[in-house]
Amino acid sequence: MSEVEVSRRQFLQIGAAGTGVLGGLSPLGFDLTQAITVKQKLRIEGATVSHSVCPYCAVGCALLAYTKKNADGKVELLQIEGDPDSPVNEGRLCPKGASALQLAVSRRRVPSPMYREPGAKEWKTVSWDFALDRLARNIKASRDRTFVTTDANGNLVNRCEGIAFAGGAAFSSEEGYLATKLMRSLGYVYLEQQARV
Repeated sequence: MSEVEVSRRQFLQIGAAGTGVLGGLSPLGFDLTQAITVKQKLRIEGATVSHSVCPYCAVGCALLAYTKKNADGKVELLQIEGDPDSPVNEGRLCPKGASALQLAVSRRRVPSPMYREPGAKEWKTVSWDFALDRLARNIKASRDRTFVTTDANGNLVNRCEGIAFAGGAAFSSEEGYLATKLMRSLGYVYLEQQARV
């Protein structure tokens, strides 16, 4: 069996001829040679690039956020992607980090607190004052009802067994630390962080 020697120039000529044949055949119903000449305007063209850090866990993956000022003067967030210059993530992001744009601009995000009264079928929009007051009252009532001062052996434990806390994956490390301190000060023993899931 003999080997065929092909120079780089011959290889490029064969590739160009193959592209011409594909464009001429057009088996898919469109001219491939026209597809090569179409130029697409990038959505992030002319945008301002800002460096940031992913908020989802303690790894510290670097992000690039692209923003552009609209005609009305408001700044619009266009895209968030991994920073290829970062030694931590080298431009790659996990599924949570890749969805960081939705954290800021999702159309499905609820902009204000919602409340459904007992027995009601519909949710209604309420003020932050109402929501925080209601939350504080429910936490106090549940903590008072389920607080344990001593265990079965008579040891002082001062713990609340009726409330659990799950931190959100959008917590920064500092927010997670402060939330844990607050929950421990209330006596909570059932703590979890969604970033670990």
